[in-house]
Order: sequence, then structure tokens, then C-alpha cells
Amino acid sequence: MADQTPDPIATQPAEERPSPLKNPRVRLILIIVIAGALIGGIAWFIRYESFGKFQQSTNDAYVQADAVTVSPKISGYVDKVFVADNQAVKAGEPLLRIDPRDYDAQAAQSRAQIDVAKANAAGVQAQISEQQAAIVRARADLAAARTAAAFAHSEAARYQPLAASGAETRERLSQLRNDAVQADAKVAAAGAALVSAERRVGTLLAQVKQALAQGEGARAQLAAANTNVGATLIRAAIDGRVGNKTVRQGQFVQAATRLMTLVPVRDLYIDANFKETQLGLVRVGQPVSVRVDALPGVEIPGRVASVSPGTGAQFSVLPPQNATGNFTKIVQRVPVRIAISPGPETRALLVPGLSVEVTVDTRSAKDAASRIRREQEQHNERIGK
Repeated sequence: MADQTPDPIATQPAEERPSPLKNPRVRLILIIVIAGALIGGIAWFIRYESFGKFQQSTNDAYVQADAVTVSPKISGYVDKVFVADNQAVKAGEPLLRIDPRDYDAQAAQSRAQIDVAKANAAGVQAQISEQQAAIVRARADLAAARTAAAFAHSEAARYQPLAASGAETRERLSQLRNDAVQADAKVAAAGAALVSAERRVGTLLAQVKQALAQGEGARAQLAAANTNVGATLIRAAIDGRVGNKTVRQGQFVQAATRLMTLVPVRDLYIDANFKETQLGLVRVGQPVSVRVDALPGVEIPGRVASVSPGTGAQFSVLPPQNATGNFTKIVQRVPVRIAISPGPETRALLVPGLSVEVTVDTRSAKDAASRIRREQEQHNERIGK
């Protein structure tokens, strides 16, 4: 049977055991730990008061770009596609061509209409020249009729005393008077013919104007047709990369149909959605630190470019209406646009839609809250007075 002699130390009363705090080494370690914790806490508090509380962060942020949707102005069959998916293009480079033959025919038809209008105007101008000769002839006829009428009246006047004396018969006088009346009628007819000939010139001039107007209309149609012909070749509006390409050669496309998208990968920015409780000190121009989820350990510098004039909910398709039913307060978010300055290699890896985390340094506006508070208090005092 084993020896079961009790340990004298274990059998001592609890109150007689030595306290670990009486050990100088333990006390030293404990003092060092407490002092380190106090120093660390003080350092953390100082850093938080001077730096940390002015750092506003959010992970509700994404890389964005002002992409351009490529759509045709006209309808037609795609004759040729010059670019491939994800290809980089420069502004002005051709992207695709729509079969231009129908629009070339429209332009040719408009040119033919212009030629017809010119021919009509030239024909009417020739008629005006002929009518001028007719006017000259009508004036000559009027002059001759007036001369004949004057002669007839003079003869009738000369024979009147002879007939009264019996030297000439009354029948001869009556004939002369009748000739004078007929001569007057011929003068009136010649005058009417002259007026008609002159008015005919006005009618022809109106026809010339009409032909010229038709020519202007045909020129407008030609300009529209030439515009359509030029629109058959679609070029890149900006520098960027081709994305979401859905067009194929031989496909029939309608006007304003999306065919592809040009993404300006060199003009990227960040849309960060901050809580409304974080925006009090956010100002345009403040420095921003951007960390991209796809690039661990990479920090991209940036700055606040602008702040949205409304919350995201206000610009939604169906803005919330809180005046009906039960109400639950939800912290709203406000989009903040951030301009970034990535390096060339980093920029090549960034694409719109990537998730990022941004931190805005708002220390430059740390006195703004107190200024706003004082200003409002002064304004309230003025109103109260």
C-alpha cells in the first residue's frame, strides 16, 4: 500500500498560503501590464480624438465609369463589324458599317429632284423671255389701235359738217362714226391684251419661285439623305474598350438599338454611398484612401469630387412615401463621387463594378460643426428678436 503521508504545505490553512501579489516579480509584471494598457489606451484616445474620429469609411462603394452606349441612327442590315469584344479603340475609329445602298439611292433621288427643279425654273425663265416679247407686241398693237381710233374720230368729225350741208350723205357719216366706235373697241381690246401679257409675267415669276422652292426642298432632302449615308458608318465617340457587344455581321438593326458599350477605362471614378450620419464633415476636395477588393494590399489615393444633391432613395424609380402606414426610420445613404489617381498598372486592372472600400479624411472640416452650430444659434437669436 502506497505511502499516504500528507503534504505539510497542502495541509496548511488557506489563510497561511503566500499571496502571488507578494511576489516582487509578479507585482512588476502586473505594473508593467497595467502601465502598458494605460499608455496604449491614452495613445489610442489621443489618436482617435486627433485622427480616428475624422475618418469616415464605407464598403458600399464601387468603381464606375461614364460608359457610352453605341446605337445606330438609322435602320438597316449590318454590312461589316470592325471591332471585337473587349477591344480597345480610339475616338473616331470605325466600329461597324450599315449597308448604305438604300440611303445612297435616296441621295441620288434627291439630286434628281434638284435637277428637275432647276430645269423647271429654267423653262419658266424662257417663258418669261417670250412673254416680254409678247408685251412689246401688245404695246405696239395698242399704239396702232389708238392711232386708228384717232384717225376714225377725225374722219367722223370732218364729215359731220359736210353731211349737214348735204355735200356728203348721212350714210357715209354713220359709217365713219361706226368705224370710230370699232376703233375704240380695238383700243380697249389691245389695252386688255397688254394688261394680260404683263400679268402673265407675274404668274411666270411665281412659277419660278415655286420651282426654286422645290429645289430648296430637294436640297434639304439631299442633306438629310447625305446625313443618313454618313450615319451608316458608326465611329467611336470616345477612347475606351468595347464591352457587351451584341451586334453581328448580317444582322438587321433598328435605329436607337443598343449594339455595344464603350467603357472609358482611363476615366474611372468611385461612387461611395455614405450613411447620412457620416456626411456632416465631408467636403469636396478632402483626401480619400481607396482599397480595392480585387487588389489586396493596394491603396489608391483619391479626393472627394462631389456630393449628390439627394439620397439614393430620392432618385429611385419609386421614391418612398413615408406619409402613409407605419413608419420605421431607416438610415439613408447619400452617393459621394470620388476621383481617383491610380498608377498605370493599377488602372489597367480596374474595371467598372469592382467593389472597393473608401475612407475619407475629414480633418480639414473639423471646425465646421462648431461654426455651423454658432451660426444657427445666432440666426435663431435674430429670428427671436
